Amino acid sequence: MQTEAVGVIKLNSFTYEIPTKVYFGQNQLGHLVEELKKFGKKVLLTYGGGSIKKIGLYDTVVKAVKEAGLELYELSGIEPNPRVSSVREGAKICKEEGIDVILAVGGGSVIDCSKFIGAGAKYDGDPWDLSTGDADVIDCLPIVTVLTLSATGSEMNCGGVISNPETCDKIGRMCTPLLPKVSFLDPTLTYTVSPYQTACGSIDIFSHICECYFAPEKDLSMLDGFMEVLLKTVIRYAPVAMKEPDNYEARANLMWASSWALNGFIDGGKTHAWSCHPIEHELSAYYDITHGLGLAIITPRWMKYVLNDKTMPKFVQYGVNVFNIDPAKAPRQIAEEAIRRTEQFFYDTLKVKSTLTEIGIGDENFTIMAKKASRGLANAFVPLKADEVKSILMMCL
Repeated sequence: MQTEAVGVIKLNSFTYEIPTKVYFGQNQLGHLVEELKKFGKKVLLTYGGGSIKKIGLYDTVVKAVKEAGLELYELSGIEPNPRVSSVREGAKICKEEGIDVILAVGGGSVIDCSKFIGAGAKYDGDPWDLSTGDADVIDCLPIVTVLTLSATGSEMNCGGVISNPETCDKIGRMCTPLLPKVSFLDPTLTYTVSPYQTACGSIDIFSHICECYFAPEKDLSMLDGFMEVLLKTVIRYAPVAMKEPDNYEARANLMWASSWALNGFIDGGKTHAWSCHPIEHELSAYYDITHGLGLAIITPRWMKYVLNDKTMPKFVQYGVNVFNIDPAKAPRQIAEEAIRRTEQFFYDTLKVKSTLTEIGIGDENFTIMAKKASRGLANAFVPLKADEVKSILMMCL
């Protein structure tokens, strides 16, 4: 007779494959041309508001591409919360000019937009369909990235988030064809990132980790340990990078943490839905605020709202292993102190705003925002309905 072992935790099976080739460190752009040539001769260079020109990166990239005999086309002005209008414009260029490969130079917004441009170039309809899920992402032009901001992890994952101001929607989607083929991660290219953007990017990294860390499912314990080290890395190095922008050690650690926070590794076999990101996406969709700032305001309030007897052990683990809180204290005391430490890190150390009121946002759209955000939260760490999401938003005022 067989009996089930007492205390055995059943772990979900999973498949993990991230074939993105990464060149990490200084002076790696010397490999850029050889990688671009693998995909063809016509290159679409995508970038944002021109910061890459101020630091000389634009000239470096353009010179290398042209000296190699490749045809270069450009799409500039991609927004911090990338809009579907930019995706449509880029996809049109790709189709009309027969683009072979997209070179995305910038932060996560530029890379996200470029992914859907590449997918839109392979789709006959409106590229917005690819964001909403009304159409499947079947194919995508090759994406090569040069990262200039540590935040989203888009340089090493198959996800992207696109906004549509006309419908007040900001939608994220993960599709295998969107995975970059090659990414260049040179920490020195982030030296000119402002303290504010460094803070917001670091909070985004922190949140990506928390979305996986706070899960209702049991998973490999080594993944929890890995995530705790990533969180401590952000806590240690974000303030250094803000005070010493050209500190290579700090910038390098943040850059690599950004990639590993969202390249699928820490997901393990977890299948739960994220919590704070869907809520923040509504803030960005309606008010076009900086994503990391929105997460900083929402995350501690979400933590307070979902803290209960069932979730407390995870918060205790978080407090003890991330913030080194004395494990001899009462569980409730540890959990509440961990949340306070999170607030202190965001608001006191990284110095971002702590309320929606401070940035001019009221509750006028909370009902519709909460309804839209709650659609995917039935399988979250703590399942949330629309009225519960609205309560969290009210706590943020």
